[in-house]
Amino acid sequence: MSKRTAVKHAAKERDGLNPRQPCPCGSGRRYKACHGAAGGPPEVLITRPFEGLAAECELVALREFVPSATAPLPLLGSPEREVTLATVLPVAAAALVRSDGRAFVGMQVQVHSNDPSRDVARSIRWALTAQPGDVLSVLPPDEQEPDEAERLADLIDPAVALTPELHADFTWWLPADNPEPTGEVALSLERANAAILPTDRLRGAGVTAAYWVDAGQKAHLRWVRPEPEEQLLAAMARLAARGELDLGEGSRFAGSFRAHGVLVPVWDLDREMHAREWDEPAVAMGERLEKALASVETEPITEAERRARDGLRGRQVTLR
Repeated sequence: MSKRTAVKHAAKERDGLNPRQPCPCGSGRRYKACHGAAGGPPEVLITRPFEGLAAECELVALREFVPSATAPLPLLGSPEREVTLATVLPVAAAALVRSDGRAFVGMQVQVHSNDPSRDVARSIRWALTAQPGDVLSVLPPDEQEPDEAERLADLIDPAVALTPELHADFTWWLPADNPEPTGEVALSLERANAAILPTDRLRGAGVTAAYWVDAGQKAHLRWVRPEPEEQLLAAMARLAARGELDLGEGSRFAGSFRAHGVLVPVWDLDREMHAREWDEPAVAMGERLEKALASVETEPITEAERRARDGLRGRQVTLR
């Protein structure tokens, strides 16, 4: 018996259960808004869906702001087909198999649940058995219970990091033997190519999930960090209080946003400078952050650092 069914049976056996009382499933919601609601409980939001994966930060970047990139998935076992993770597929499809048999799974999709890890896992399962030319436009409703569903960590090696390959456009949608798109794919390709902002992945030693983007009037660095938010904020506040939170001349710290349970600091950059010119400054920033992260474990933040932390909080937004 599934957890949801067991909870429903338990609730039915309680004569006179107050719908305003906490639901017996332990969700923290009132019974009437959870298992007592018509159609069962609302879907639980998974706040950090890729936690525990070495690829977590890159997965967040590919889902949220990298325009055109692909990365082979380190699938467990010996699947008969390789599957490539992609940012966007034609018409924001969940998955497809090109006519040459190469399979892709999209991160930026039309319709998604509150658990992206579960969505990607379902798309991978589909892609492993789909035929050349098949497209999974939208994932169908999932009939599995949340605690029984397969997630991305069940299908890939959690210790393997991703190194995405960035593309200047979306021509990789098309197989080499059929490079001329038609119909809806051609229209989607034209729109997607027109919307791309020039983007590059910083390559300094020890720097991962850090992306330079030319947004027009400004360039930015968006750096997905894996540390717990409060710990990272304290470390960044320590650097800010010392005047060490920029990347050097031509840069300034702009703020940060939350996405899928992690924090993404953002810096404004001089757009006249090439992305490669920010590799070494990012390495230096990473080293300063590591030292600050270690120090806040043992040394409480000062009053000046507390004020700096409050200022950093005031420049945060939440995407997902």
